[in-house]
Amino acid sequence: MPKPSVLLRGLNLATQGANIVGTLLIVGLVVIICTDVLGRNLFGAPLPGVPEMISLSIVAIVFLQVPQALKANRLTRSDGIILNLHNSAPRVANAIEIIFDLLGFLVIATILYAHWPILMKAIERQEYVGSVGNFTMPTWPAKTMILIGAVLLALQFMSRVLQRLLKGNVDD
Repeated sequence: MPKPSVLLRGLNLATQGANIVGTLLIVGLVVIICTDVLGRNLFGAPLPGVPEMISLSIVAIVFLQVPQALKANRLTRSDGIILNLHNSAPRVANAIEIIFDLLGFLVIATILYAHWPILMKAIERQEYVGSVGNFTMPTWPAKTMILIGAVLLALQFMSRVLQRLLKGNVDD
């Protein structure tokens, strides 16, 4: 069985990879939007499907990048009380952090449970966005990215719980 540190490094590499893919999607969207604007203004011909590509990509980007935000302790939350607790009552603060991470895991696990059949239907029914003859785009790639990001996020939450139970804290 692999050592936990090897598993953690693998999870962190996968998380970083998903973050990079999300960043590349952002760059791609910028290029597409700029091309659309130039096409509209210079040639009177917008790029077909830009709204559809943007709507699918934004959700995928969020799910691909949020695991890295959690790993880097940059997930949005109010730290005022917990930071004071870490100084005055570290065990209580650690217990609260574990509860927070377990609840995060449960929320993401629920999302995964609900998302799986949606992804399967999109693949089986060959769902797409757009209009036939103008622009169509399958939805399954974006839904797969949502699944990958959610799995990585759930694993990051569990990683944090295990690290807190074993070490008492989570390293940055």
